[in-house]
Amino acid sequence: MGFPHSLRQKRFLGVCLLSIILGAGAALTSAQTMDEQAREDTEQAIDTRRDTQRQQDEWSDEKSDLVRRYKSATASVKWLQERKAEETAQAQALDDRVAELQRRLGEADRLEGSMQDTLMVIFHRLENSVAASLPFLPEERSRRLDSVEDELLRPDVTSAEKLRRLLETLQVEAGYASTVEVYQDKFEVDGEVIHADVLRIGRVTVFWRTPDGKRVGGFDPVLGQWTELDGGAKRSIGLAMEMAARMRPVELIDLPLGRIGQ
Repeated sequence: MGFPHSLRQKRFLGVCLLSIILGAGAALTSAQTMDEQAREDTEQAIDTRRDTQRQQDEWSDEKSDLVRRYKSATASVKWLQERKAEETAQAQALDDRVAELQRRLGEADRLEGSMQDTLMVIFHRLENSVAASLPFLPEERSRRLDSVEDELLRPDVTSAEKLRRLLETLQVEAGYASTVEVYQDKFEVDGEVIHADVLRIGRVTVFWRTPDGKRVGGFDPVLGQWTELDGGAKRSIGLAMEMAARMRPVELIDLPLGRIGQ
């Protein structure tokens, strides 16, 4: 009877021991499983942290690049705004300059037309003055007037050049008043064509003498024609011509000036 009881105890103990062993194995297995899970969780957490850190680093780099680009863009915008202001000011200055030039061109065109009219008025007065003055150097003076008139009528010649030519002609005509000269010319005296030496004394009077010295005369401004003088004027006119030609010293002489025209 005792043996079976011991056998049962042994079986019980064996069962208990087996249970303990199995429990320990299960616990060990469970612990291993938990360790593996913990290790996996740890590794996953580490990977997550590593990825997070990498993303943070990348974002930090991207943020720094964005900040740099933002600052650069802000500086560029400011520079462009300043440049735009400068360009706007320059453009306005150019517009003002163009407007001023256009105004001056319009004024110049107006003055050009007014100047042309004024020059032609002065020229016609000069032309009338020459026609009404003593008939000395007729061909030379006529050619000069024709040349000036042609230039005044040319549209490609500037007003400044036209004025210069006209003033030059006026100076030449005015210069005749303070000079004397002797030249050769031909003209009519009582219907007769005479070739003679002509003495011009300023713009006061002109005398003539034939090459042989036998006939002398002058221009009568009242009658507006050439006339012949008597023999009493031969000597004084001859002396005046010699002095004008620098063939003898200058001295006082009497000349038959005649009547002065109105």
